[in-house]
Amino acid sequence: MDPVSQGTVGAAFAQSSATKNTIAKIGVIGFLAGLAPDLDVLIRSSTDPVLFLEYHRQFTHSLIFIPLGALLVCLFVFPFVKASLSFKQTYQASLLGYATHGVLDACTSYGTLLFWPFSNERVTWNNISIVDPLFTLPALVLVGAAIKTRKRRLSFIAIGWMLSYLALGFVQYERSRSAATELAHSRGHEAQRLTLKPSFGNLILWKSIYQHDNAFYVDAIRTVGSSMWCSGESIRIFDYPIHLPALKEGSQQQKDIERFRWFSQGYLGFDADKNLVTDVRYSLLPHQIAPMWGLVIDVERDLHAHATWWASRALNQGQFSAFKDMLSGKSCQEGF
Repeated sequence: MDPVSQGTVGAAFAQSSATKNTIAKIGVIGFLAGLAPDLDVLIRSSTDPVLFLEYHRQFTHSLIFIPLGALLVCLFVFPFVKASLSFKQTYQASLLGYATHGVLDACTSYGTLLFWPFSNERVTWNNISIVDPLFTLPALVLVGAAIKTRKRRLSFIAIGWMLSYLALGFVQYERSRSAATELAHSRGHEAQRLTLKPSFGNLILWKSIYQHDNAFYVDAIRTVGSSMWCSGESIRIFDYPIHLPALKEGSQQQKDIERFRWFSQGYLGFDADKNLVTDVRYSLLPHQIAPMWGLVIDVERDLHAHATWWASRALNQGQFSAFKDMLSGKSCQEGF
């Protein structure tokens, strides 16, 4: 999730171990520890565009790395707080803060290697957006109030709020999944694969992606009192002979595509206008195919040359208006 959310969750859980006199410093340590795993974004290459995808949310987010990651945070922080906190208190706060990060990231759709090095599966529970102010802001206020009033029970209320919100996300996921399955059946489709992810900043509007035969079908599902759907688009699943028949077997670009396939959990499409292998899971609007990122392939490149990374995340006014209409239900319809 976003850094503010990660830090806030880390601070709240760390504060649960604090005393009245240490709650402020423990909260700061937990906040920093909650951020620390994302230092893996520094692992990147100017020539290899897929390297940062492979290492972000990898070993620093693994469950087995938590004790060591917490120790590194503790060793960094302890010289600044040793006058008022023991090493044990500092490590405990670091441990509680650090331990929240990978689990919270696994709640999103991006994928987190919780079980590295024993498994390379990207764990995705899809029950919260990568950024969700309704999840973060109340918890942030409560954590701040706990520091100001030195009342630890406010930290527990923050934890309760966050856990309740995540639980609601699972409920909404199942409701949206039922609606998406019904939508596929109404079209005479058998959903061979079905994935749902909440759209930006809410648990109301979801992006549904399912596979039928050789295509992915993308729609928006709005779930409040009842479920509505906003009909979307479809795209043929990426296939080398159809989309890139001239790409050399064993070339570095082909290897990059396969690495990208692992990252995207197999949801690959192709944009012929840009010669772009895309991640169908992500688009600015939940009922559209238009990609947010992908790999530009040039079949004329040297055998050992990497693909080029492409990204576009700018939301124009028309798209923003369309998103608001779907969120309010204006451009969606009920029933299948």
